[in-house]
Formats: sequence, C-alpha cells, structure tokens
Amino acid sequence: MKPNLVRLVAILVFVGLWEVLGRRVNQLFMSYPSAIVLGGIDLARSGELGRAFIDSMRTLLLGFLLASAVGIVIGLVMGRYRLLEYTFDWLINGLYATPLVAVIPLVILWLGLGFTAKLFIVFIITVFPVTINTYTGVRSVSQSLVDVGVAFVANERQIFVKIIVPAALPYIMAGLRLGIGRAIIGMVVAEFFTALGGLGAMIVKYGNSFRTDLLLVPVLLLMVLGVGLTALLQAAEGAIAPWKETERAQ
Repeated sequence: MKPNLVRLVAILVFVGLWEVLGRRVNQLFMSYPSAIVLGGIDLARSGELGRAFIDSMRTLLLGFLLASAVGIVIGLVMGRYRLLEYTFDWLINGLYATPLVAVIPLVILWLGLGFTAKLFIVFIITVFPVTINTYTGVRSVSQSLVDVGVAFVANERQIFVKIIVPAALPYIMAGLRLGIGRAIIGMVVAEFFTALGGLGAMIVKYGNSFRTDLLLVPVLLLMVLGVGLTALLQAAEGAIAPWKETERAQ
C-alpha cells in the first residue's frame, strides 16, 4: 500500500465534494475551494496575507521555542528528582487542567495588547503538555537501565545525559508535537483578543464583514501550517531517535 497515494486520493475526493456541495450553499455561511483560492490570491497580492503570516509566525515560533525549552527542562528535573516532583506536580497538573483562555483578559490587563501579551499567551498554553510528556517519559525510564549505569560507575550527569534523556526522547518529541498544536491555538486566541495583527486578526476582520471566502484563507493556512510543523517534528524524531521506528508495531 502506498500511503501518500491514498492520502492524495482522499484529499482530492474531499476537495471535489466540497467544491460541488459548497456551491449549493449560501456563500454567507460557507464558501468553496476555488473561491477561497481566488480570495487567497487577492490577499497575497495586496500584501495583507504575507504581513499577517509573518506577524503570526514570529509569535508562534518564539513562543513555542521558549515553551519547549522551559517545559523540557522542568519535565526532566521533575521526573528525575522526587523532591521537585512532589513540590511542583500538583501545580503543573492543576494549571494544565485549567482553561487558560479564561485568564487571557487578566494577561492583557498585565501586559497590554502588544507582542509581549501574545507571546506570553502562546507560552502558557504550550508549556504544560511539553512539561507533562517530558516528565512522563523520565518516570517511564526503566530502573534497570539506571542500575546498569551505576554498575559501570557512571556519575549523575552521565546517567542523566546518556540514559535518562535518550530513553525519554520519544515522549519529549510527542510533547513537542502536542505543543505545536497548542501553540497555534494560543496564537490565534491571542490575536482574537488583541486583534492588532496576524492571521487571527484577519479571521476576526473578515468574519465581522461576512466574507466567508476570505475568512477561510487564514483558517486553511493555519491548518496547513499545523500539519507541516507536525510532520517536521516527526521527521526530526525519526532522525534523532531512529530506534523507535524499528520498535513500532505494524
């Protein structure tokens, strides 16, 4: 079976059905692919789409990188050291379960409507799945592996770098894949509230003017962006931890 061929056929069938059925629906409620493509071309020619994309990507990538770095470090030390686990696990789990969208008005009150507020919103929405997956990966490392390191007189740094981190790497990468989806959601939500720029602001603008075709341009662009970044992380996982693919059940 050729998975890429199956995906391509499924996409073409879906787009074809959307085009046919979409033309039968009032354009106030739903548009269709050809109209969205033409709208996207107009937005690209005017420069509006490019400016919004760059604005959003700056927030998304910086927020995701900061959240990933902080989340991985916290998850590693929490998973390895019981004192830190008992001190912070309740806080991490509680904040992860909290609907953080509800505190965005408070964040805006603290940080205003500019780039800093959007960056912080992306950060707090992204950091917890990365932290929890990393922590879970470290806690899942077999004690026998650590015992082997101790038997060979490895110090704590060597155990951490050569045993703990490689064994937890698949969990870390899974956390990053979850995190990138959360980061995109956080970015859009932040731009909904600030509405100063970016793809989220475009969605608000054309939603308010009932231009469904133009509204769906940034929505579909965000979908493609999410799929592309997730695929990139999967490829990175395959390069960093190739042994996991050989252990995968067929």
